[in-house]
Amino acid sequence: MSGVVTQAPGYTNSPVGRLGQLITDSSQIRKQLDTLTAQIGSGKITTTYAGLGATASTSINLNPLILQQQTWSANVDAVSGQMQVAQTALSQISQIASNFFAQTNNLNGLDPATIDSVAASARDALTQVAGLLNSQDGAIYVFGGQDSLNPPVPNADHILSSGFSAQIASAVAGLSGAGATATIAATLAIGGSNAPTTSPFSANMSQGSAALAGLRSMVQVGPGQFVPSGLLASGNGDITSSGTSTTGSYTRDIMRALATIGAMTSSQANVTGFSQLVADTHTSLGDAITALNGDAGVMGNRQTSLQTTKTGLSNTTTALQSQVSGAEDVDMAATLSKLTQVQTQLQASYQLIAGTQSLSLTKFLPVGA
Repeated sequence: MSGVVTQAPGYTNSPVGRLGQLITDSSQIRKQLDTLTAQIGSGKITTTYAGLGATASTSINLNPLILQQQTWSANVDAVSGQMQVAQTALSQISQIASNFFAQTNNLNGLDPATIDSVAASARDALTQVAGLLNSQDGAIYVFGGQDSLNPPVPNADHILSSGFSAQIASAVAGLSGAGATATIAATLAIGGSNAPTTSPFSANMSQGSAALAGLRSMVQVGPGQFVPSGLLASGNGDITSSGTSTTGSYTRDIMRALATIGAMTSSQANVTGFSQLVADTHTSLGDAITALNGDAGVMGNRQTSLQTTKTGLSNTTTALQSQVSGAEDVDMAATLSKLTQVQTQLQASYQLIAGTQSLSLTKFLPVGA
C-alpha cells in the first residue's frame, strides 16, 4: 500500500480552500435566513406562483373564484341600502295615499269649506309624493332604474305647475259641462300619458310598460344569476295594478288621484257628477294602495333572500380562502423555529470564517522548517 489518502473532488485541506467553502456555505445560510424573514413578514411562502411549486394550481384556480364571491357579496351590500331607502319611501307614499283614501270616503256631503281644505292638503301631498319618488341612496335615485344618476321626476318641487297638474285641473274644472264619465276618462288618460308636455316623469320613465321593464335595476349574485333590486318611479315591479280605473301604474294612479282631489273646489260640492268623481278617485286609490303594498312586500322578501345569499357567499369565500391559505401561507410557528435555527447556523458559520481567517501559513509548517 502506498499510504496515499485521496480527497473528494473540490475539497481541499488548505486554509484558502476551507475559507472559500465556508463563505459559500455562509452565503447559502444567509439566503435561507432572508427567505424565512420575508415569509414571517408577509405570512406568505413566496411572492410568485412559481415559488409555490405543486400548490400553485390551487392558488391560481381559487383566487379568481374568491374575487367573484367578494364582488357578488359587495353587490348585495350596495343594493341593500338602496332597497331600504325605497322601502321607506314606499311606506310614506302608502301612508299618504291611505290618508286620502279615508278622506275621499267621506268627501261627499261635507261642508264645502272642508273640500277646499282637503284639496289644499292633496296638492301638498302630490308635491311630497313627487319628491319621494326622487329618493336617493347617496348619488343613486332608487326609483330611477338603470338611469339611476338622474331624477325620475325632474321637476318634483314644481309638480303643481307642471303640464300634468294643469291638465288634470282643467279636466276637473270642466266637470259640470263634461260630466263625470268624461272627466274620469280625461284624468285617466292624463295620468297614463307619456307625452313630454304631460308626463311629470323623465323621458326614461315616460315609456310603455314593456320598455320600462327593461330599465329595472338588477343585481348579480352568482354566475348568470341576476335578481331585481329596485322599482321604477312610473311603473310597477312584480304586482299588476287591477281595478276599473287604473293607468297600470300605482304611482301614476296615486298622483292622478291627488291631482284630481287637489283640483276640486267647494263650488263643485253640488255639481252633478261630483260624487261619482270622488267615488272613482276613492276606488282608484284603494286599488293603487293594494298594488303598492304588494310590490313592497315582494321587495321585502327579496331583501331577506339577498341577505341569505350573502351569507352563502361569505361562507363559500371563507372555505376557498382556507384552501388558498393552505397553499400560500406559511406555518408561522414552524417558520419562527426554523428562523432561530438558521440564525444559529449563520452565527456559527461567521465564527468559523473568522477562525479560518486568523490562521497563518506558519501554523502549518513543521517545527524547525
